[in-house]
Amino acid sequence: MPGEGAHHLCFCPLKGVIDVISKKWALLIVNALGNRGTLRFKGLMKELEGISPKTLSDTLKRLQAEGLITREAFAEIPPRVEYSLTHDGVELRRAIMPLLRWAAKRNGFRKEGCSYHGVPAPSDKN
Repeated sequence: MPGEGAHHLCFCPLKGVIDVISKKWALLIVNALGNRGTLRFKGLMKELEGISPKTLSDTLKRLQAEGLITREAFAEIPPRVEYSLTHDGVELRRAIMPLLRWAAKRNGFRKEGCSYHGVPAPSDKN
């Protein structure tokens, strides 16, 4: 019967992941943190041209709840909060790199409104 045996894959674990990464800004946030390491809220706002503060805040909360990013608040005046990828976030970014390279080959990253407009396409290495 089709789908049985050693080659059968269960897609159930994807349900939760797809719900998170299918949000418009989620993968862009993961990629920005992967590119820059640690960023503050305003740094992410700069990286992600066009995102509203509410959308960024909501998406960061969801990514944190899913264990993909960490939020570190410092007891300083003025308050400082930094975001970075967790181990799972780094693994997710590695998993999406082929998609990013595929889009770059199609010149998808050169679309109007893209904050990475004019950046050379990633190499096929890696």
